[in-house]
Amino acid sequence: MSPSNNTLTVDDRITRLVPYHPGKPISEVRRELGLTEIVKLASNENPLGPSPKAIDAIIAAAASVHVYPDGACHDLRTSIAARLDISPDSLVFGNGSDEIIHLLGLTYLCAGDEVVVAHPTFSRYESAAVLAGAHTLRVPLRDWAFDIEAMVASITDRTRLVFLSNPNNPTGGYASTDGVNRLINSLPDRCILCIDEAYYEYAARPDYPQAIEYVRQNRNVIILRTFSKIYGLAGLRIGYGIAKRQIIGHIEQVREPFNTNALAQTAAVAALDDSAHLEASRSLVLEQRPMLARRLSEMDMTVYPSEGNFLWVNTHRDSQWIFDGLLRCGVIIRTGDAFDAPGYLRITIGTAQQNEKLLSALSEVLSKP
Repeated sequence: MSPSNNTLTVDDRITRLVPYHPGKPISEVRRELGLTEIVKLASNENPLGPSPKAIDAIIAAAASVHVYPDGACHDLRTSIAARLDISPDSLVFGNGSDEIIHLLGLTYLCAGDEVVVAHPTFSRYESAAVLAGAHTLRVPLRDWAFDIEAMVASITDRTRLVFLSNPNNPTGGYASTDGVNRLINSLPDRCILCIDEAYYEYAARPDYPQAIEYVRQNRNVIILRTFSKIYGLAGLRIGYGIAKRQIIGHIEQVREPFNTNALAQTAAVAALDDSAHLEASRSLVLEQRPMLARRLSEMDMTVYPSEGNFLWVNTHRDSQWIFDGLLRCGVIIRTGDAFDAPGYLRITIGTAQQNEKLLSALSEVLSKP
């Protein structure tokens, strides 16, 4: 039988997807440039690493990885429910909180539905819509801050999901309690507001919303949280959603079995029990964030207010040139090109030593013609 000359095709939903491009890995820079001392400030990871308690828990659990994980995440579910004072069945767990974004699309979106997002923001929200054949309405930020009134104006009777990254990735801006109230009170009955709180532990403003109260009020809201950022467990991939039981029940219908691995569950439980590491991680960012913003401003860059563990910076220069120069100095950051913002950088807050290395390298790069 002769080979077929037919070309394989896929649905337009697949061809329209834009693959996610993460921050450049340290191992890749080491291979390409032969460097040994590398600082990565590209992916908003915790520069202090994971909790020592989480590391010990992983080591203790390693010998049992031949056994399937607890598909119900009982221990982690019980621990989080107790800390948040919510029902255990108000929680769903994912292989990172981005899996839950994917599950929301599978659960609630159909062709012809609409999704409202700010722009720029985390790209996986729009990916969930594209996969479902839904239409995404991008609402531009105004001076890199949420335009809540424009988001409200974009909601129609076809809107099924509204995504709000709060604080926003990549800008670090946030929606206040009044802003979120305005948004949630504008939703049609069949619409869900997804508040992605990947960085909420770093938010220090007094008017930053306590979104879990919406869940307690039985509103159509799901809150996403992760162990990848302040808890330093990005390599294990575990996050969770908080919502009323009806929403959780719908998502559980499409969740894959054993989607969160045993080591991730064990490490997350241990990390929750290490309040000292959590506070040290938060204090580091709250201390270094204003310092780094000031020093970058002194280099004739515009730094926008951030409630995350990163800064959004207008370099007023060619950001790719700066990125390449920093890379040769052993510093990895993120350009704004992925967010339709050439000339901008997103820089993770590092330790004092890492931040000084960044600033020294940046000064060296900018001194060159």
